Amino acid sequence: MKTIDSIPMTKISRASKLVSTGAKVGVNYLKYYGDKMVNSKEDAKERLNQNNAEDIYDSLKTLKGSALKVAQMLSMEKSILPQAYVEKFSLSQFSVPPLSPPLVIKTFKKYFGKHPEDIFDTFNATSVNAASIGQVHMAEKNGKKFAVKIQYPGVAESIASDLALVKPIAIKMFNIKGKDSDKYFKEVENKLTEETNYILEIAQSKEIAEACKHIPNLEFPEYYEAFSSERIITMDFMKGEHLSEFTAHNTDQVKANKLGQALWDFYMFQIHTLKKVHADPHPGNFLIAKDAKLIALDFGCMKMIPEDFYVPYFELADKTCIENPTRFTEKLYQLEILRQDDSEEEIKFFSAMFHELLSLFTQPFHSESFDFSDPAFFNQITEMGQRYSKSTELKNMNGNRGSKHFIYINRTFFGLYNLMFDLKAQNIKINNFKNL
Repeated sequence: MKTIDSIPMTKISRASKLVSTGAKVGVNYLKYYGDKMVNSKEDAKERLNQNNAEDIYDSLKTLKGSALKVAQMLSMEKSILPQAYVEKFSLSQFSVPPLSPPLVIKTFKKYFGKHPEDIFDTFNATSVNAASIGQVHMAEKNGKKFAVKIQYPGVAESIASDLALVKPIAIKMFNIKGKDSDKYFKEVENKLTEETNYILEIAQSKEIAEACKHIPNLEFPEYYEAFSSERIITMDFMKGEHLSEFTAHNTDQVKANKLGQALWDFYMFQIHTLKKVHADPHPGNFLIAKDAKLIALDFGCMKMIPEDFYVPYFELADKTCIENPTRFTEKLYQLEILRQDDSEEEIKFFSAMFHELLSLFTQPFHSESFDFSDPAFFNQITEMGQRYSKSTELKNMNGNRGSKHFIYINRTFFGLYNLMFDLKAQNIKINNFKNL
C-alpha cells in the first residue's frame, strides 16, 4: 500500500483539502445530470454515489485524525448512508494508507524523545495496521513481541477545527436545528480529545481488562507504561485476524455462536454493571484468535453512562413501557426526544416515529435468546432507516432530538448489532452476563 510522507496539519491546509474535494463532488454532480439523461436515474445515482464516496474518502484518508474518524463513525450507519459510502468509509476501520517509515521514526522521536531502537531490540518502521488516529508497528525486546501504536502528528491539535469543517455537513445530514445543537458537537469533540490521550487509553484498557477477565472466550493484551507516552501505546502483539476477515470465510456455526456470546456478554456487562462502555464497536477493534477467542482492542473511546440517562433509556427497551402510551411519552420527555417547545404536529410525528423504531430495535431484549443471523430483522432496520432518511415530513422538522448521551450509546448498539449480524450469531442468551 502507498505510504504518506506528510499530513496537512494547519487549519488552512486541511480546509483547502476539503474545499478541493468539494469541487470534485461538484464535477461529479455535473456528470450525473448528463448521465441520467442517457441512462436510468437509478444507475446514474449509483455511479454518483460511488464517485463521491471515492473522492471524499481519498481526501479524508489524507487528512486522517478527526476527519477520518467521522467517516469511520458514518460507516457504521448502514441504514442511513448509501451502500457506496458504507463500503468506502468502512476502509477507515483498519485499512488506510500508513505513514512512511521516515515519518514514523521522526514522529516516534518527537513523542518519546528517543529513537525506537534505543528502546526495543528491533522495530519495524513499516506499519502492520493503520487507522484513523494512529497506526501500529511490530517491535521486539528480550524475545517478546509488542504492538506499538503511534498517533499521527497533529491529530490532537486539529480536532476542533476539523469538527468545525464537518459541522455544516452533519447539520444538513441529520437535519439539526436550534441553539441547543452545540451540545452534540461538544460531546463528539470531548470524546475525540480523549481518544488522543494515550495515557488515558492505557488506564481505561487495564481497567476494562481487569473488570471483564471473567467473561469466557474473551482476551485482552497487556499494556506497558514504561514503553508508552501520551501519543504512543505499547502492548502485547496479539495474533489473530480482524473480525470482518474471519466472518468473510467462516462456516462454523459453533464458532460463530461462541464468539457472538462472548461479544454480547462483554457489552452487556459493561453497560449494565460497569455503566461504562467501549463505544467504538467496529471490526477493526476485534481480532479472532485461532482457538476462536475474541480479542478486544483499543479502549480510547469509552462512554460513561449516567444513571439519569441509563434508567429511562432501558425502561424504553421494556416491552410493557413501549405498549403503555403514558409511560412511553414520559420517557420520551425524560430523554429529550420530545421537547417542551414542540408543536402538536412534532409531538405526534416523533412519538409515532420512535414508537416504531423502538418496537423494532429493542426486540432482542424481549426474549431470553435471540437469533442475530436473521436477515429479516436487519432488513427491517435498514428499510426503516432509509424510509425516514428520505422523509420530507422529517426534513421539515427540527431534528435536534434526544440527550447528548444518545450519540455514543446508540452508536454502540448499532455497531454491536452489525457485528453480531456479521458473525451470524444464533441463540444468543441475552442476560447471560448476569450468570458469569
